[in-house]
Amino acid sequence: MKTRHIFLACLAPFAAFAADVPAPSAARILERTRVLASDDLEGRAPGTAGEDKTVAYLVAEFQKLGLQPGNPDGTFVQNVPTTGITSKSALTFTVGGATTQTLTPQVGLDFIALSRRRQPQIELPDSELVFVGYGITAPEFGWDDFKDVDVRGKTVVMLINDPPITDAKTGRLDDAIFGGPAMTYYGRWTYKFESASARGAAAVLIVHETGPAGYPFAVIAAGSGRETFDVGSAAASEQRVAVEGWITLDTARRLFAAAGQDYAALKAAAARRDFRPVPLNARAHISVANTVRSVTSRNVIALLPGSDPKLRDEFVVYSAHWDAYGRNPALTGDQILNGAADNAISVAMMLDIAEVAASLPAAERPRRSLLFFAPTYEEKGILGSQFYARNPLHPLARTVANLNIEPLDANLAYGPTRDLEIVGRNPSTLDDYAAEIAREQGRVLRPDSEPEKGYYYRSDHFEFAKVGVPAFFVRSGKDFIDQPPGTGEKLRLAYLVNDYHKVTDEVKPDWTCAGAAADAKFLLALGLRAANADKIPKWKPGTEFKSVREASLKQIAN
Repeated sequence: MKTRHIFLACLAPFAAFAADVPAPSAARILERTRVLASDDLEGRAPGTAGEDKTVAYLVAEFQKLGLQPGNPDGTFVQNVPTTGITSKSALTFTVGGATTQTLTPQVGLDFIALSRRRQPQIELPDSELVFVGYGITAPEFGWDDFKDVDVRGKTVVMLINDPPITDAKTGRLDDAIFGGPAMTYYGRWTYKFESASARGAAAVLIVHETGPAGYPFAVIAAGSGRETFDVGSAAASEQRVAVEGWITLDTARRLFAAAGQDYAALKAAAARRDFRPVPLNARAHISVANTVRSVTSRNVIALLPGSDPKLRDEFVVYSAHWDAYGRNPALTGDQILNGAADNAISVAMMLDIAEVAASLPAAERPRRSLLFFAPTYEEKGILGSQFYARNPLHPLARTVANLNIEPLDANLAYGPTRDLEIVGRNPSTLDDYAAEIAREQGRVLRPDSEPEKGYYYRSDHFEFAKVGVPAFFVRSGKDFIDQPPGTGEKLRLAYLVNDYHKVTDEVKPDWTCAGAAADAKFLLALGLRAANADKIPKWKPGTEFKSVREASLKQIAN
């Protein structure tokens, strides 16, 4: 108890400071959300006229607020050179030996596939199919789905997410292996493609299941035939599998049944350490036609210099991606995916946090500098943040924290909630600050309600975490003030089913952004506390990014 009292006493000056800060404005957040989600910005797709308008708006807003350029070259932008690839694919399975069956899944309905190689045509005319369980090799858990099986030149079929390992004593998922109910990076589709590429596989087909993925197949299918982007070099793309794809659960069941296998039985077997890859007595015939172009998009970044001469070269970064999905000409009627909740409202929140912070008297400015970072290409694989992490404009070892804003639903567009939800289980001392601020503001921090969906690995903060920067990601709550119990859960589900990555993700007539203002108030206080603290945030023991951070700090100390 004595230690706790000392800790609170140390935080007391910052608590008083945060209480005196003007509150973010729901009206301003709503107005900026309307602009960012307007048809005039054409869905904010990178490499389009919509990007030009979005970047111009953000730069103008930062200038209006009196912020300085965040790029040391004197501009508010960081160019992100990428390769745009539009893939058109076809897939056929030939199953059996002397007597064969032919299965022809329909693109966009049963499968999607693409290639990130810079080649105009990819042909896999007769690739052996092998089921490799979850496609994971994790020595720390004594886990290897591939064993000694050679998958070079083959098409591997993988399950989504991590293996569900049950604790024999409790009957619940074992927290000590693959995070229990929480997804680890091994469960992300990006890891699965990397894993297969390292083993020389020709193609990967991931079996999509809505529950573990956290979104229906329609979300993936919406991108079928649309342009994807890559920040890697042409040489690096040749090291990837030639084809990256997903198939629906029904397609997988039909394929396995035609091959004389039981999908459910093999899925159960894949949850054991002794699982070995299973040839499916089938061949995949895949063709992908690529249209390739070079595209330069832009990250937008602004700076509020710190007030302490000794600490102003250290940075707290707020991030919120500006991009959405643009226009889909294949649709009839409304073709613009405005991305109001994902992620216009977050960018509007970040702008309001910047406005409040910039309005502070000089004597009350945070000691460390604040960076306001609006990356591009989040919807294309977190590429803008990835590029920044590889090409930082400010030293990563002096970047003390990243606070990412992405609501994952539209709850904060409505009224305030009593709770906030921490995403993932990657604790740092930022969590301690967050807990104190929540109590000061009369709110409750809750653990991730959907850890199995791996949201921590699906937004911009993850690229900061991977290079060691303590990264905090919180989403809107569900316990609405003055609303019936269950309202928050209903709103979340309705957004996922009806609006997520669809043309219906628009500003609704009943949006107030009162919840966004409350959450912005919390994030503003958290950023100020990190910017004013005597000690920089640190990852806690057992966190996967701790060693990376310690190495970078040691290097700068030397």
